Amino acid sequence: MNSASISSTDFRTFSNLPSRRTAYLAHRRVAETLPKSASSLPERVGSSSSKAGRKTSIRYTVSASYGDKESGSVNSNEYTSPAKALRKLLKSPGVHQGPACFDALSAKLVERAGFDFCFTTGFGISAARLGLPDAGLISYGEMVAQGREITQAVSIPVIGDGDNGYGNAMNVKRTVKGYIRAGFGGIILEDQVSPKACGHTRGRKVVSREEAIMRIKAAVDARKESGSDIVIVARTDARQAVSFEEALWRARALADAGADVLFIDALASKEEMKAFCDVYPLVPKLANMLEGGGKTPIFTPIELEELGYKLVAYPLSLIGVSIGAMQDALSAIKGGRIPSPGSMPSFEELKEILGFNTYYEEEKRYATTSSQLPSRKGDFSSNSNEYGVQPGIQADREQRSQIPENPVEVLIPEVYDKFSGEGKKGNFSMAWSRKLRVKITGKDGFEKLDIRIPAGFLEGITNIVPALVGVNIKSLLDEATLEEGGKQLLDFQDTMGDRIQVILE
Repeated sequence: MNSASISSTDFRTFSNLPSRRTAYLAHRRVAETLPKSASSLPERVGSSSSKAGRKTSIRYTVSASYGDKESGSVNSNEYTSPAKALRKLLKSPGVHQGPACFDALSAKLVERAGFDFCFTTGFGISAARLGLPDAGLISYGEMVAQGREITQAVSIPVIGDGDNGYGNAMNVKRTVKGYIRAGFGGIILEDQVSPKACGHTRGRKVVSREEAIMRIKAAVDARKESGSDIVIVARTDARQAVSFEEALWRARALADAGADVLFIDALASKEEMKAFCDVYPLVPKLANMLEGGGKTPIFTPIELEELGYKLVAYPLSLIGVSIGAMQDALSAIKGGRIPSPGSMPSFEELKEILGFNTYYEEEKRYATTSSQLPSRKGDFSSNSNEYGVQPGIQADREQRSQIPENPVEVLIPEVYDKFSGEGKKGNFSMAWSRKLRVKITGKDGFEKLDIRIPAGFLEGITNIVPALVGVNIKSLLDEATLEEGGKQLLDFQDTMGDRIQVILE
């Protein structure tokens, strides 16, 4: 298994790099010279050579959850820590997009979509875990616990929202060490006072310059003491709390204190964003594209790269569309319907996303046979399975003869059999050659549902349209005649104002 994978994202190729440049890292006072030939840069993590022009992205290769794309066997020599994977991503060409997740499932979806890293969002976690606003109500313990579940669900590096460190510099150290143990590749730390809140809401206040700097120094010390290389993202909210000039001053100071990535939240214009990126140009910058009406203008990834950004966060997309989808589904259910098939994955798709199929395959490795049943005689088998474990106690012949080898439970739904003249339950009938067409048209005139089910399956129609519960469909079928083009059985409006039609075809 390789430690990197080719990404479909249109990153800049190594061949686009200049043949030679000298980079002066002002905040570290370190000179760095790149090789004369860009083609000598490694194409993949752990490889010594590459071909110029290849597009690459970094992927953290270890997974511990069912259903992950990377969940094959991995030996210890292939392990890349989340922090190291994230640092390689920061050094790779182009701008990198990171949607913000709020739980393990949303993180898995980010990875399945092909993104190379993601963020956690305090806004989303506070909403999903507590049902409360991002106003400093969620605690360190709740954030790190949710973060641990997220990092264990995916194989890509995750940058955790560390808020303001949950206290003074000593609290910051504990927070950083906790996030390292939880498996994060990076942590965002901000300079807000407590209680903190979303940077795009009103009433933002920041701590003093000295305390803001000490928080980052404490984070750097915690990283060293842990023997980790977690990426420290320093965020300042001074743009809204004080001024743009103060935010620029703090960005420089936080970089000098040891921050790896800089982030000024709630910048108000393209000009401010460009001026921010001109501060220590070789220090990576994070852009926050807050969706739905934040203070920062929204730009495409290409435009953000041209401004000088390296990372882009999308904090509300997943939690926002989740809320919208749940509201639509609840409106449908309240109106006597279930959500339309096109608005949600099928059950099979849900099982695949959640890893049921992978689980079933792995489960087979530990399956026991029907002969391994408890025995009154205590007869132990001398054979061992492939894992070197005794199969267990054998059942005697009498017990085995009384137990079916492959028991099957058959459930037969209620069927309507009018057209065969029997009027009772049966396996097949003429009713199954007729169809019930169920059509729902919204009050706005748009079609919401148009499906056909066998006329003999009486339970099926009420499962699809709960508003029909209580309607005697069987009686309507008794009175129906076989007409050319179909017979309309029902045509009414439900409590939501939608038109529901049931037609026998």
